[in-house]
Amino acid sequence: MNTTGAAQGLYTKLCADRDPYIRRARDASKLTIPTLMPEEGHNASSKLPTPYQSVGARGVNNLASALLLSLLPPNAPFFRLVVDNAAMTELESQGGGEDMKTQIEGALSKIERAVMSEIETQALRVQTFEALRHLIVTGNVLLHLPENGGIRVLHMDRYVVKRDPMGNPRKIITRESVSLELLPKAAREMIATSAGAQTKDGTVDMYTCVETRDDGKIEVFQEISGGIVPGSQGTFEKDKSPYIVLRMNRTEGEDYGRGYVEQYIGDLASLESLMQSIVEASAAAAKVLFLVAPNGVTRPRVLAEAPNGAIVEGSAGDVSVLQLNKAADLNIAFQTVQTIQDRLSYAFLLTDNAIRNAERVTAAEVRLVTQSIERQLGGIYSVLSQEFQMPLVERLMDQMQRDDRLPQLPDDLVRPAIITGVEALGRGNDLNKMDEFLVGVGQLLGPEVLGQFVNMREYMDRRAMALGIDTDGLIKSEEQIQQEQQQAQFLQAAQQFGPQVIDSLSKQGVEAMKQGA
Repeated sequence: MNTTGAAQGLYTKLCADRDPYIRRARDASKLTIPTLMPEEGHNASSKLPTPYQSVGARGVNNLASALLLSLLPPNAPFFRLVVDNAAMTELESQGGGEDMKTQIEGALSKIERAVMSEIETQALRVQTFEALRHLIVTGNVLLHLPENGGIRVLHMDRYVVKRDPMGNPRKIITRESVSLELLPKAAREMIATSAGAQTKDGTVDMYTCVETRDDGKIEVFQEISGGIVPGSQGTFEKDKSPYIVLRMNRTEGEDYGRGYVEQYIGDLASLESLMQSIVEASAAAAKVLFLVAPNGVTRPRVLAEAPNGAIVEGSAGDVSVLQLNKAADLNIAFQTVQTIQDRLSYAFLLTDNAIRNAERVTAAEVRLVTQSIERQLGGIYSVLSQEFQMPLVERLMDQMQRDDRLPQLPDDLVRPAIITGVEALGRGNDLNKMDEFLVGVGQLLGPEVLGQFVNMREYMDRRAMALGIDTDGLIKSEEQIQQEQQQAQFLQAAQQFGPQVIDSLSKQGVEAMKQGA
């Protein structure tokens, strides 16, 4: 296949489709964090715009932190390896029973912990936080997971993408300025012999093309000066691509996503304009000017040169202070700013401003407000769980399996399932319903009778699962509870009947254990 100059030509062609999204992304960046998407040609010495308000930047950072803690929770797995129900039923029918199921789940749990340890070792949360901020502001970001580990975050102005009608990326092309010194020897020799090689400041533009074939396999090659870089071609299996292209809000028929900030760009622009007016009016009002009547007996020079507490000749009626008399107008602006800030607080999960300012605010009210705000992220969780979490797990597992750090798992029997985001919100709703059910039953029957109808251990297991808590070593097993009850009976019998009864009970317990064995 002749691919000479194909990546560069297609990149230039697709840039026209990307330009409207970049313009909107830069407008959103100016009102939030200007460094995320600066103007074209920006460098270290360029001056960036400074917003008059910090609600946008604070909201973006707060929302990115909330998403990060939900997508990659610390000290807890965000996915589970699930065995196909048909395969599990077949194993149980062959005589495995619950013991076989427990062994399989234990082995899969070890694999889950190994993958989570890989995430902690590579410190993926730092780059993920940067990617989430770009998603919130610009709506698009590209992640590259190289073979040597880690994540590279490619901004929206450094790649183009073409999707199929289902929204799956078919072609991804990136452009990077690479120093000639960092290129392999074969690439430098190719550039030296190429007549069309264009270098500037010791760098050259390198294009990386990622194309999904009809059979699902992914082809990758790199191109410099119209020629393919030697050794850069490769093929990856389906769902094992090292490139993950993300978008915040998907729109049917569009190759790029829309940013979260774009939905509230009107409030942010209004807040920026009002805050600029308030700041400038406050600066003008803070300036103190004394006016002296031109026909009065008071001399301006005498007032200007007189020290504090001095006695001078003059008339108080000749001197006045210049005032703007704009307090009523500024008060209206302040009220409008407060209203806009309250709306943005709900949008960016700033619960401090969302909770009403009153003397008696109950903990239940705070919890309800927080839960209602978190439910707004349900759609975002749905997109990111399929376009970020699932490809990340599959890519990391593929890397670890090729490095012989994980056993090979059959794809048709074992598959990862995301357990955070929307799934966590669903478990939280189930927990609330279960608590309400138990409270209602307890009020009807009474707490003493409740234990006769409800399996409390099963309730504790379900509650821990809904909260994402590992109960290993935390909740006592049935054997431990029986041993403690037996020891309590021994101590009580020793106090009432003496050591002879203890020996008799001990012998009975040993015989019962032998019969049970």
